[in-house]
Amino acid sequence: MKKLALHWKILIGMVLGVVFALIMTNFEWGGGFISDWIKPFGTIFINSLKLIAIPLILAALIKGVSDLKDISKLSKMGGRTIVMYLMTTVIAVSIGLALVNVFNPGKSITEDTRTELVEGYTDSTAKYKETAAMQKDSGPLQALVDLVPQNIFSASTSNRNMLQVIFFAVFFGIGLILIPEKKSKPVKDFFDGVNEVILKMVDLIMLAAPYGVFALLAALVVEAPNTDLFIALGKYAITVVAGLLVMIGVYMLIVMTFTKKKPSFFLKGISPAQLLAFSTSSSAATLPVTMERVTEHLGVEEEVASFVLPIGATINMDGTSLYQAVAAVFIAQAFGMDLTLSTQLGIIATATLASIGSAAVPGAGMVMLVGVLGYAGIPEAGLALIFAVDRPLDMCRTVVNVTGDATVSMVVAKSVDKLGEPKRKDWDDNYHKE
Repeated sequence: MKKLALHWKILIGMVLGVVFALIMTNFEWGGGFISDWIKPFGTIFINSLKLIAIPLILAALIKGVSDLKDISKLSKMGGRTIVMYLMTTVIAVSIGLALVNVFNPGKSITEDTRTELVEGYTDSTAKYKETAAMQKDSGPLQALVDLVPQNIFSASTSNRNMLQVIFFAVFFGIGLILIPEKKSKPVKDFFDGVNEVILKMVDLIMLAAPYGVFALLAALVVEAPNTDLFIALGKYAITVVAGLLVMIGVYMLIVMTFTKKKPSFFLKGISPAQLLAFSTSSSAATLPVTMERVTEHLGVEEEVASFVLPIGATINMDGTSLYQAVAAVFIAQAFGMDLTLSTQLGIIATATLASIGSAAVPGAGMVMLVGVLGYAGIPEAGLALIFAVDRPLDMCRTVVNVTGDATVSMVVAKSVDKLGEPKRKDWDDNYHKE
């Protein structure tokens, strides 16, 4: 019998969690049973994600930056690649924030449900209020001061200091590039190894995802049985998908403007990679297909594709960044919190930088969201609200990640005169040599 894919297991766990909870609510002792014996497994699952957030950023980001090889002599192609990736990520996060502020999916929750959520996470909301008060009293450059940690070990002990950890990781990676390769190699090998271990830990944690989702959904139904919470969750998912579709439209506009290629040409060329990205939820797993489609069917020379695409699989996570922005504001809205403009601008910076360290594997976006929530002072327990729909959204945002990589590769190739006619053309799904 064919083994079920992980995303199907998670969807089954989600449905079973809701059904189980609805059945148990018919018994007087059902709610207490779920709270005492089921919910703790969901809490353990969330804690395991929070556990590896800092190590994931440190290892992945140091590896990604140090792999640039030579920062002192970055070629024109390298500089344009990084700038384009950062620009598209900022655009993606901005689109996410704009949509979530327009549609306000979290504000459709009734005051009674919101009160239940706040009471359930009193400690987290109290910390948020303290953080908000401190930000209000601080000076205009306090965010810049807070970016540089006094002690990296102290910063690494709290998911609320994610920007400081990112700053250190980038600084450390630059240092590795600037010292002789003979001396940097052992350090790079160490962090390469650490990165592989962390990615394997993500794999192991995601194996428990169906059970974690089951526990989280069961507890959510018992503790907040109002249907408006699930309606809000549906609106949240629609907002994320709408943002992702808008971002794909932005990519087509970029391709049309800078390369003079038709959107239909671009989509036809990259669609097999998009489908694979959707099914695997992994930019890294899709990379070989992405490279083949970009070089053979979009006309990007291999010299450019082999440089731009691997970097993109590491640091360009536009779909993930957009989702993090929407998720953060949605959770804040669900808890009745109004995020200031400065906090939302900080979310843009945090999500953009965190995307650089976001591993190109399934589930890593949820891990990175911990850092975004921590920065904004939003209760991390709110992850329980959105994890149920995270897996299908993960599949959708990976499509955007891969599409963004292909877009940038075409623009960079055009800018260095390395974009020609495709080696192959698609006619009725058959490939013919020109």
